[in-house]
Amino acid sequence: MSGGTKTMAVLTCAAVVLTTAYTVALGSSGWLWFGSVVLAVATIGLAASDGAPPAGPRRRPPAGPGPANP
Repeated sequence: MSGGTKTMAVLTCAAVVLTTAYTVALGSSGWLWFGSVVLAVATIGLAASDGAPPAGPRRRPPAGPGPANP
């Protein structure tokens, strides 16, 4: 995991803890929970893409007759 992914994971955990504390102290807020879920899904997506193997080099199409190759 890269540094950016770890930072986002820590911020996501902190957001869930703060949302839980807000809910306990002042009552539930649907928008806060919605935001926490969206942040969690974005973090999972970042972690999944960060762990994927890098794409190999792209191959050029074979040179052949055409408008670009007279």
